[in-house]
Amino acid sequence: MAAKPTLTIYHNARCSKSRGVCELLDEKKVKPNVIEYLKTPPTQKELKELLKMLGMKASELVRTNEPVYKEKFEGKKMTQAQWLKALAENPILIERPIIVKGDKAIIGRPPERVLEFLK
Repeated sequence: MAAKPTLTIYHNARCSKSRGVCELLDEKKVKPNVIEYLKTPPTQKELKELLKMLGMKASELVRTNEPVYKEKFEGKKMTQAQWLKALAENPILIERPIIVKGDKAIIGRPPERVLEFLK
């Protein structure tokens, strides 16, 4: 039997959606590799890879309701490279949770999306 692809979750324990995904995975007996991205922020290179898997631009991964966004970035025209730098330096701005399986990734919102992704 082939080994299941490893599942990784970029998790923020303070986020209810992120916790919801972890609970769903736990119910399904799935043990993901958990990266608490506020403690261990992804590098710009890692973010670039994640975005490629998500099929998104960096600006689409930004949480625009975060105070740091409103203070530093709201209304600014920024390039992909500038957003990558901003997300790496301010990981609180990264939409969450991000679930990675093989070479694919999704944003786990709503958490039930993850169940479809696991199939």
